[in-house]
Parts: sequence; structure tokens; C-alpha cells
Amino acid sequence: MAGTSWLERLRAARKTALLADGKRKIHYLFEDGKEMAEEYDLKTHQLLLRKWREKNALGAHGNWEVEVGEPTLLAAGALDREFIKESNTNPVFMRKDTKSSFQWRIRNLPYPKDVYSVSVEKDQCCCVVRTTNKKYYKKFTIPDLDRFQLPLDSTALNFTHANNTLIITYQKPTEILAAEEELQKELKKIKAANNGEGDCKTQ
Repeated sequence: MAGTSWLERLRAARKTALLADGKRKIHYLFEDGKEMAEEYDLKTHQLLLRKWREKNALGAHGNWEVEVGEPTLLAAGALDREFIKESNTNPVFMRKDTKSSFQWRIRNLPYPKDVYSVSVEKDQCCCVVRTTNKKYYKKFTIPDLDRFQLPLDSTALNFTHANNTLIITYQKPTEILAAEEELQKELKKIKAANNGEGDCKTQ
């Protein structure tokens, strides 16, 4: 089963854990050299951040690519880029999951809800956001479904609009919910760097 092989890959990765700022931070190093970093809320076990990086052809570390969480800010030292900023009125696309669903927020979209359509494009294995006024178009994939080799289901997808933000929700399939529960058990076994306890106690 594809889902099992992804779980096995996570189990096989070298993992380190750190507790800080009310979060459990996990770093994974995979056999192929790819790295994944995740942050979970200590009390709710909710995923707050997931990012990836891999080495380039010359063996140097590439930049972190955020999959879940706030888009990364400018790296320290990139002062020259400070002067070429995107307008703060441009749409900002980010993923912020809940326990039961994958969720995306697109900020700075002021149009009324009936302007938007969100659909599943099964042949391209992606979701698409369109506006009838042709002001915004976005394609995005759900990497979690790809890793588990699960098909997109249009009935799992819905959206709402409030405060200039389009909120898109995709209900997690039972296979993913079960795998996430299994993973949480695994992560609790990792000794955290700053307290030596395998199962971290919340304050």
C-alpha cells in the first residue's frame, strides 16, 4: 500500500526532536538526502509547519520550500531584496490545515463569493481556483494525497469567503487520518533534545 510505504519512509528517516515555544519541532533526514522539518502544537498536536529542502547538483543545501504554514520571510542578509518587495495587496496563498481537513487561505481577494469557483481537475491531479472576472487563477496540488497515491475527490472540496480571504477546505480521507494518528504515536517516542522525555508532557 502506498500509504504504508510513506509511513515506512518516515519511520526509516533519521529524526531529531526539539521542544520550544509550545511546539514540538521534528527534523527528518531521508536516505536520498532530502530534509523535512515539521512543527506541531504541543497541546493539540496540530501541524503548524512543514517545509522541505534538498541539495543541489553541487551538494549545497537549497532553500526551504514551505508546504504547510506561513510563506517564508526574506532570509537574513538578503537586504538587497528588501527594496524589491511584492505589493502587500497582492493575493497571498498559504496552507493551514485543521485536524480533519487540508485548508488553504488566499488573502487579499476582495471579490464577492459568487465570483469564485474551486474545482478538481482529475486529469491534472490538481485543484483550480478561478474567478469569473478573470482577476485570479491558481492551480495547486495536495502533496499528501500524492504521497499516499489517493485520487482527488470533488465531493471533499468546498470553499467560503470572508474578510477578503478565500478559504478552501478539503476533507482528509480516512487513510490519511489513520496515518496521521499512527505518526503521532511514533513522534512521541522520539526523545526531545531539551527534556529527555520520550512522551512530552504539556504544561
